[in-house]
Amino acid sequence: MALLSDKVGIITGATSGIGTRAVEAFVEEGARVVFTGRRRAEGEALAARLGQAVLFVQADATLEADWIRVVETALDAFGRIDCLFNNAGGPAPTGSITSIPVEGFDAAMALLVRSVMLGMKHVAPVMMKARAGSIVNNGSIAGHLAGYSSSMIYSAAKAAVNHLSRCAAMELGEHNVRVNSVSPGAIATGIVAKALGMAPDRADAIAETMKERFAKAQPIPRAGVPDDIAQCVVWLASDRSTFVNGTDIVVDGGVIGGRMYSPHQDSLRQTRAALGL
Repeated sequence: MALLSDKVGIITGATSGIGTRAVEAFVEEGARVVFTGRRRAEGEALAARLGQAVLFVQADATLEADWIRVVETALDAFGRIDCLFNNAGGPAPTGSITSIPVEGFDAAMALLVRSVMLGMKHVAPVMMKARAGSIVNNGSIAGHLAGYSSSMIYSAAKAAVNHLSRCAAMELGEHNVRVNSVSPGAIATGIVAKALGMAPDRADAIAETMKERFAKAQPIPRAGVPDDIAQCVVWLASDRSTFVNGTDIVVDGGVIGGRMYSPHQDSLRQTRAALGL
């Protein structure tokens, strides 16, 4: 039996990258999915490709009214909500703390943190009533350690997502509703190019070119891809993870595990040579 047979999921930020692949993976595992995004053309194209198992709702994850509409749509269409993947996100202001624009900070926090809070706020009552459900929030390794994002604001926001997930898990777990987060490492999507100022459509189109750049960022000798995250989210949404709650799962090929072995050995050889050993 497929991992998500008879389950209904909501996935945000699903018109590109990790979100798109998550929708595909959920459908492959038997789920029906309501997915959202701000770009209508991309959302409608994905819905047409995947067929009757999915429903696209153009929505802004930072707006409470849109969340109310999305939840009502899911319940009207499918009668239940078993999983929420809070994936909507995007770049945040880069540069020194001395030059961060306040409006850019506020917009980033709304997109990266407020959207997660709103999703949990409006899905949790449905799941609590059913006494079942899984919420998965998209964090980042940048929320664990400084220096793993082009933006310190993005890093701070993702740290908030990871901790908010744990806090919500302590409450909702009492109702048999699980809350976890997933922290991607170097995943080949367009988000880095977007953060550096590239237009979203162009950035998404060059995501494949990021694979070579990311291939040596971690001990596993390849770039991460959206499917790596999607498969973890599928597992967390499934009944195979029903005792996993309040946890952040790092999916990064080992990048934040410590210093990579080979460069460390090269450094030791250089040190020996400098000491004449």
